[in-house]
Amino acid sequence: MNNARSAALAALLHVNVDEGYSNIVLDKTLEAYSLDQRDKALASAIFYGVLERRLTLDYILNQFSKTPVSKMSPVVLEILRMGAFQILYLEKIPNSAAVNESVNLAKANKAAKASGFINAVLRSLIRNIDQIKMPDAQTEPRTALSIQYSCPEWIIRLWEEAYGHDCMTGLLRSAFQKPPIFAKVNNLSISEENLIARLEQEGIKAKAVPWFINALELEHTGSIGSCKSFREGLFHIQDLSSQLCCFLFDPKPGERVIDVCSAPGGKAFTIAEMMEDQGKLLAFDQYKGKVQLIRQGAERLKLTIIQAAVRDASNPKMELSPADRVLCDVPCSGLGIIRRKPEIKYKSKQAIDSLPDLQYGILCKSSKLVKDNGILFYSTCTLNPRENFEVTNRFINNHDDFEPLPLHLPATIQHSVDEPANQLTLMPHFHGTDGFFIAAFRKK
Repeated sequence: MNNARSAALAALLHVNVDEGYSNIVLDKTLEAYSLDQRDKALASAIFYGVLERRLTLDYILNQFSKTPVSKMSPVVLEILRMGAFQILYLEKIPNSAAVNESVNLAKANKAAKASGFINAVLRSLIRNIDQIKMPDAQTEPRTALSIQYSCPEWIIRLWEEAYGHDCMTGLLRSAFQKPPIFAKVNNLSISEENLIARLEQEGIKAKAVPWFINALELEHTGSIGSCKSFREGLFHIQDLSSQLCCFLFDPKPGERVIDVCSAPGGKAFTIAEMMEDQGKLLAFDQYKGKVQLIRQGAERLKLTIIQAAVRDASNPKMELSPADRVLCDVPCSGLGIIRRKPEIKYKSKQAIDSLPDLQYGILCKSSKLVKDNGILFYSTCTLNPRENFEVTNRFINNHDDFEPLPLHLPATIQHSVDEPANQLTLMPHFHGTDGFFIAAFRKK
């Protein structure tokens, strides 16, 4: 079955069984299945819809199956989730088609013995769709939110305790919204206005971000890699949160800059462009494959000051001369980019608990690379106080040779939470960016 649903099933199994990143897995799967645009759109809708609503779908399926979802095989469970998602959320697909295609999927994926079971569960759901029971919001408020927004209760509790109830519900709602696609104009090769015109000729709608220079919001992008302007190095894809981080980092032409956790290189590219490709920018990652991605991106953008190399920021072996500015964008739980990678919210809390010590260690080691009067930035793409201001507060309390450096924010950017002047937490529902954290320090 070389169709949209078989592609969606293959991608879901890859993400859930092999723990692949959703965007990379889907792109590779769609390419392997050679689908037309209509089928690609359907496969993507089912794939992301099932990922986003996994907890909700499982809660509902348990009401119509004698076998708990926890006891089902991965193939059977994903087929049932796909079928239920189409019945509950895709109005243009007839219920009969959702059931029949689910049965066919089972037969084509070595689960023929379960096809009768799948048929029975989905038909029971259709017959009793008006009798679905959801948790009581009065007696079980967090459970009700968890099932409504398909978000684990521990994340809901974390956000509510850290940021307040209103902010927590705003974050839950934002996770179901389609994330915008932003591009950073390569201002060394083309102007903002000329790139907008070029993209329009290629069928991509682009509009300038009014409060931010050289940033564009894109629509109807299709495959970015096939875009001629992209291949010519006229822009790279980068969320506004990362672009803002680079803007606040404020690198100058001729400076020596180190990006200790650089891959895939978006911040390094923007920094090099802000430096007018003058000076030296060392971009590191601990994996050879990711270092190669940085090199390829720099070459495409015609940036010559970027020197990419293998280096483990948590256990560095090589000695480096001090730099004017050091960027420490550490590995994190990714709770700020759930709307882009919904699978992130299903990570276990235990898998995240060890991150703050790793992040603190990287920040401490990276601080040794900063010149006197130099600048040190710490950033993450997560919304978790333990990984954000607890790490940076721990750092400043234990490093007398550094002081907080207040951030000079654009007029349109306001703090959404109570935090020191040297820190900024960006929220998807408040700022329109990915969830992101920035903290700045100066070496005395």
